[in-house]
Amino acid sequence: MDYDQIAAKLSQVLSTKRFQHSLGVSRTAANLASRYAVDTASAKMAGLLHDCARAIPSKNLLQMAKSFDIVINDVERCQPILLHGPLGARLAQTEYGISDPQILRAIALHTTGGSDLTNLEKIIYLADSIEPGRDFSGVDKLRRLAAVNLDVAMLAAYDQSLYYVIEQGVLIHPATIEGRNYLLLQRQTTT
Repeated sequence: MDYDQIAAKLSQVLSTKRFQHSLGVSRTAANLASRYAVDTASAKMAGLLHDCARAIPSKNLLQMAKSFDIVINDVERCQPILLHGPLGARLAQTEYGISDPQILRAIALHTTGGSDLTNLEKIIYLADSIEPGRDFSGVDKLRRLAAVNLDVAMLAAYDQSLYYVIEQGVLIHPATIEGRNYLLLQRQTTT
């Protein structure tokens, strides 16, 4: 399937609001990709498909993840919504014909992040946070940072995510902490 065919299929699966968000992430990812010399077609496709599993009810996410043999940690077991990234990568492969492992990994990690991300993975994580439909305190700062330096923007995005998760009183995914720590350690070893 090409981009337009996938978009048409997604428009039937996702709510109007979620579909518009996915289009916004796709455009934002393509813009960031062109700025940071990443394949724009890959970024555009990963952005479009990043939430392809988001319409699946939380009560079904665990069972679906198990059916795909996705390893589930304790945090994901308690907060199944976090599985929509890894499950989305599997659906992108099985339902939408995506075989590029870089696109699939960017989809899988777009919610939690992780250590040693590629630029494409950083772009999808950030695009999900800063697409034009997003409106939260600090989003404009993230947009400015993303236009200047991916790692600085990622660190700020991790911080923003951690503040939000702590405020909500829910569990913190270890990949988010690992991603943040990885960037801080990289910064220390280069100075």
